[in-house]
Amino acid sequence: MGRKKNTTVELDRDNDIAPGLVAKTKKRLVVAGGRSHPELVAAVAAALGTELAPVEHRTFASGELYARFEVSIRGCDLFIIQSFGDPINEWLVETLIMLDAAKRASAKRITVVAPYYPYARQDKKGRGREPISARLVADMLKVAGADRVMSVDLHAAQIQGFFDGPVDHLFAKPVLLAHFEETLTAEDRETLTIVSPDMGRVRVADTWSDSLDAPLAIIHKRRDPMVANQVSVHEIVGAVDGRTCLLVDDMIDTGGTIVKAAQALKANGARKVIVAATHAIFSDPASERLQDSAIDEVVVTDTIPLSESRRFPGLRILPIAPLLATAIKQVFEDGSVTSMFDGAA
Repeated sequence: MGRKKNTTVELDRDNDIAPGLVAKTKKRLVVAGGRSHPELVAAVAAALGTELAPVEHRTFASGELYARFEVSIRGCDLFIIQSFGDPINEWLVETLIMLDAAKRASAKRITVVAPYYPYARQDKKGRGREPISARLVADMLKVAGADRVMSVDLHAAQIQGFFDGPVDHLFAKPVLLAHFEETLTAEDRETLTIVSPDMGRVRVADTWSDSLDAPLAIIHKRRDPMVANQVSVHEIVGAVDGRTCLLVDDMIDTGGTIVKAAQALKANGARKVIVAATHAIFSDPASERLQDSAIDEVVVTDTIPLSESRRFPGLRILPIAPLLATAIKQVFEDGSVTSMFDGAA
């Protein structure tokens, strides 16, 4: 008997395609999470219509961390969600260990979803002999097994270039913007001014100005490089007298910058000051500071978990899970993340 002809191979050659076999397997999206922000991880999985992959986490008496995937993740498109609140270094090591476990378990592609990117403020050398820790984090994630990183409102856009692979830079602006479009009164809209708390956030504030059709003001500040978290506000560029001022920033840490900016705005005649920020780090004594009489409302997202002790009247927390879920779905289905932000991402 003659040898049976391999029609598939011949068809491949006819179409100028390399001979090969077609697998019956399909792409599989799997979501797993670290222990830093379980509420957010569960919300993202629910928004995607899936369940979380079970992961065994342990912290040994010596302080060493351990992570093991309890089910097979071979060949899957894995998204590891980990937020980097306090204790940031513990969650960073846990992420690296989860990446190593996933890589050794033969996950096909691994994406780290870090709503708040750790060490983002250490993105350059301000003085001699300083580290660029944001780049170091990118290197560690890559070496540990991450193929892709997804984050929200990076402190500096150049951090995308630190990672040797795709970076999906998401923006919380649509989430915050939708809230203000619903809640601002007619008087607020009529007297609205968008305020950048420093020169570094002018570009972001300018996009807010366009979206809300409101004028822009800028606060000039000077920070002492020798003293951490110390800011002195100097002058305001733009008209704020009698205006509703919307202060927009990417993060609030100790709250010093925002509070002094709000006080300066009120001292210059602002009728109302509303603060909008993506990442609520709220290191002590931020919660106390943000209850200053110069601030009328603080609106943040839940990229970082906030304990009840750090919440206060006048604080509004918006869910970021729907945005993350949409971006994850776009990446998994080879869609466009840029289309989520009108071409800005």
